[in-house]
Amino acid sequence: MRRISVDIGGTFTDCFFVWDDSYIEAKALTTHHNLALGFNEALDIACDRAGLNRDTVLSGVDSVRYATTLGTNALIERKGPRVAAIVTHGFEDTIPLSRGRGYGEGLDPSMQQNLPAAERPVPLVPRHLIRSVRERVNSAGGVVAPLDAQDVREQVRQLVDAGAEAIVVSLTNATENPTHELRIQEILHEEYPPHELGAIPILLGHQVSGRKGEYVRATSTIVDAFLHETMFHALGQLANNLRGSGYDKPMLVVHNSGGMAQMNSTDALQTIHSGPIAGVSAADHLSAKTDIGGVIATDMGGTSFDIGLVPQGGVKHYDFQPTIDRWLVSVPMVHLLTLGAGGGSIASFDRIHKGVKLGPESAGSSPGPACYDRGGLKPTVTDADLLLGYLDPDNYANGFIKLNPKRARFAIEEELCDPLDMDVIEAAKEIKKGVDEQMALGIAKELRVRGYMPEDFTMLAYGGNGPLHACGIAEKAGIRRVLAPPFSSVFSALGAGNLNQMHFHERGAHITLYNATNRVLFDKYDEFNAIVEELEAKGREDLVRQGFDPSQVRYRLELDMRYGNQLLTQAVTLDINRITSVGDVLHVAKVFGDVYSHRFGSNCAAPEAGIRIGTVRVASFVEGETVEFTALDDDAERTVPEPIGRRSIHITTLDAPVDAPLYDATALRRDRVIPGPAIVTTENTTYLVEPGWRLEPIEQGAVWFLRD
Repeated sequence: MRRISVDIGGTFTDCFFVWDDSYIEAKALTTHHNLALGFNEALDIACDRAGLNRDTVLSGVDSVRYATTLGTNALIERKGPRVAAIVTHGFEDTIPLSRGRGYGEGLDPSMQQNLPAAERPVPLVPRHLIRSVRERVNSAGGVVAPLDAQDVREQVRQLVDAGAEAIVVSLTNATENPTHELRIQEILHEEYPPHELGAIPILLGHQVSGRKGEYVRATSTIVDAFLHETMFHALGQLANNLRGSGYDKPMLVVHNSGGMAQMNSTDALQTIHSGPIAGVSAADHLSAKTDIGGVIATDMGGTSFDIGLVPQGGVKHYDFQPTIDRWLVSVPMVHLLTLGAGGGSIASFDRIHKGVKLGPESAGSSPGPACYDRGGLKPTVTDADLLLGYLDPDNYANGFIKLNPKRARFAIEEELCDPLDMDVIEAAKEIKKGVDEQMALGIAKELRVRGYMPEDFTMLAYGGNGPLHACGIAEKAGIRRVLAPPFSSVFSALGAGNLNQMHFHERGAHITLYNATNRVLFDKYDEFNAIVEELEAKGREDLVRQGFDPSQVRYRLELDMRYGNQLLTQAVTLDINRITSVGDVLHVAKVFGDVYSHRFGSNCAAPEAGIRIGTVRVASFVEGETVEFTALDDDAERTVPEPIGRRSIHITTLDAPVDAPLYDATALRRDRVIPGPAIVTTENTTYLVEPGWRLEPIEQGAVWFLRD
């Protein structure tokens, strides 16, 4: 296997390079103005370690995979084209009204409880760029009012005259019958042919989302259109960079569904949060291969702290109507909780609570934390870590960044010391305690809301800052075992290399599996199977277009189900792909009942209320080679290594500084144990072993943090 996997984050670009039996990791600063520059730098570092040049590698690898947060950043910064929308006549205000409560989506819980004071997001489509056309399709797909082609031409011309740079078409019930949306696309191409100057991208709602729900399907398509131009140019820039270095295969882009596809089969919406989700997929793979049970995947980078759950058995939690930024969308996405708590998170004084507020603003990679000495003036978590003695100023990020303690001290003094009435070390401790507690609360909430206990899970701490804060987070979350996994500093990039090429296709449905009124089981097997076959055919077509043989394609059937008229919908993954008998119907009902009971309690299932299916979903994928992990258990006799030095560090639970031993990467051998307090500095990350913990290295650079 020869493969390059890249995770382009807000601060660092991580590269995981596989060349036959060699696994190599490398990092470089993200170059936001041209992502290819940061990628080239990280890849050059990896190639130097392998004794190869870049052109040889790019002409010899089987694939290059990208995960990126570019789309997320574009949404946050509102950098995108002027998007217009065409809707069914009479539905012009569906998008602005946003279900009446849409301005609460994407806000923290405290603000959602005070919606009158909530601030509405700036709309991606202003009201004057929404036009309606005369047409109507009913809920069964029947045409009630035919499309007026002349009316469409008039509305399109008005939108272009008003400055529209991309057009979204989202008509009522188009998922049941998309002929009108397709006809509008034809008309627009007749008016503004794609091959001529002035062509306008057009996105159709039924192609972005196959589920019912006018508002959510419209917002999904609008977000996709808003990101389309940014992602097209940025990913095109990366693809051109690869071709210029001899890579002649299609570039692969990681999706937030936990799969990936070629760039020409990727919607911009599918790239949101793709980097952290690649890390969750790597955690899933590690759990399955090493039998460590359920894991909490935590990725602490420079900008954010991402939490994903992988319960024992590898059952992923999906969001099927996730909120992206401030918009509810309809796209299957691996569930992820993202907190604004990374190494670059800015610390400020909270005047209401008289304490330290952390994030969500981040210093990023440019200018970065104050200690980077690149113009940053605000104190960050990294500045606090430096002043507390955890970081080596001359050996941070493999020596590429020289840290300036004076800048860090000045930033914290200016922003926090006077309001908090503390000296600079006490203020730095407050930053460290605050960020650890914030992340621990996020973990505890994610676990308990799904019926899990923290002590039943192993926490994976990865990302550049994960091993540095692992003990503090676990201590506050009640977790006794933490694993810094193999290649922890680039673990999400490793996950991108393990993903299968996969596509989700779904369709809204009204299927009553069990009718409680007349006590009848579903028996229209052919209708159900026809929907599944249609979705499988779409997935197969996507993968065949990317060069796979149809016999290589595998399918996974998923259903969104609920009891009676409950609002709560539960996603269920099945081990069968067709329903052909009463036994199959009862099996589906039992699987749903088991999943529902596990999540909400054994007495909560209510089949007597009826069982309904709202969405049929098929994941089509092709399995590929993966990175092999070694066993994580080790009973070797261990000894404490000789430190290479000592440093005075500050522990948040102790008043006085501690004279802690220092170690380098040579101490991370499987016959060693390092009791806390201690610090281990490697080229890509720093391990902080707090008092009451011990560090036990194992194979492939993995390290256990264990509570004494």
